[in-house]
Amino acid sequence: MNNHTYLRAYLAGVFIPTLLFPVLITFLLVAKFAAQQPIPVERIVIFPLAFVPFLWGIWNVLWAATRNRTHLPLGLHGAILPFVLLPTGAVLAKCLGVITLGSHSTTWFQAVEIPYALIACGFVFALVMYYLVWKYIIGYVNRVLGIA
Repeated sequence: MNNHTYLRAYLAGVFIPTLLFPVLITFLLVAKFAAQQPIPVERIVIFPLAFVPFLWGIWNVLWAATRNRTHLPLGLHGAILPFVLLPTGAVLAKCLGVITLGSHSTTWFQAVEIPYALIACGFVFALVMYYLVWKYIIGYVNRVLGIA
């Protein structure tokens, strides 16, 4: 089954974000209606819905195309992805006015202040989660589709 390897790799990569985004949108809509202050959900959802599934798919295609040369494990390859997503998301959020960067923290929607230490802990958690998701779930889907 060597036909359309990169298309199958792309579909395996977009599998998880496509499943998780309806849940994320549901939580954001509940938060919007339950919050005392208005939360612009549209600005939060633009980046993930437009870019993250696409990048996950392309990232898996990149792994499928280079795995024979680099021999990089899939989990480690997936753990590199947050290093692309975080700066891209931060620049987009700054341009859209979602965040304001300060000296010790960032402010979201001019209402919620998050210290950089907490963001760093969240980033480390994201690295671990990306490693596990890519190693076990995306790896499983790759094997089922005959990519790995």
